[in-house]
Amino acid sequence: MDGKGIAAALVLGAQAAQLGTAFLCCPEAGIHPGWKQRIARTSDDGTRLTRLYSGKYARGIVTDFMEQLRPFEQDVPPYPIQNALTGEIRQAAGKQNRLEMMSLWAGQGAGLARALPAAELVHTLTDELIIALPKR
Repeated sequence: MDGKGIAAALVLGAQAAQLGTAFLCCPEAGIHPGWKQRIARTSDDGTRLTRLYSGKYARGIVTDFMEQLRPFEQDVPPYPIQNALTGEIRQAAGKQNRLEMMSLWAGQGAGLARALPAAELVHTLTDELIIALPKR
């Protein structure tokens, strides 16, 4: 979510770092405004893996939907069946601003997201990475 995190991944041997969630709060991201607000307020332990929405494991912000159906998670059908079964629920929830019924996908570092324009975020991450990388 920042240059230090990217540097840590590279120093540990990664070839790259994926920062999808870092860009969800950018003005260019076309996600529900309430989703952006939830990302900004998410704590370190505010996300978890679930297959309740789609039938495939994905990490998202913990919602009432996830908590209430957690006891049945191993019983849901696989993707794409579960995805089709919950599709109308998710669409209606978005239209009704019922965030607790939406799939609010986000990575573990969600709370560190910054509401910067995407180009500015890329430049900021690059600057942070240059500062954080060990000198050779």
